[in-house]
Amino acid sequence: MADQGYGDDEATLGDRLTAAREGAGLSLDDLADKLGVRVEKLSEWEGDQDEPRAVYMGRLSGMLGVSLRWLMTGEGSGPSAGDALQAARAEAARLQQLLAEATQRLNRLEEILANG
Repeated sequence: MADQGYGDDEATLGDRLTAAREGAGLSLDDLADKLGVRVEKLSEWEGDQDEPRAVYMGRLSGMLGVSLRWLMTGEGSGPSAGDALQAARAEAARLQQLLAEATQRLNRLEEILANG
């Protein structure tokens, strides 16, 4: 896990949860919605201010595509670099789509304003 900015001995549950969520290409809002928890609660988990109950640990493991063992201890199957790359590509595509839509809206507004 050194490629993620921290070593196995240094990573906390919150670190692993954040890495897995980002590797899955999910925002805090997305994952909170899927889990049925408040964004603030998920943020507390990622910030190591609180820990999820056991029932959420199992759900998180499945939703994020990592083993429960890795999520809890850092040993076993965690997020792969390929997953992170795929998530980055998907996010870039979403941003490009949003930019194209915003450009179209801006062009329509400029036309309206120019024609008074």
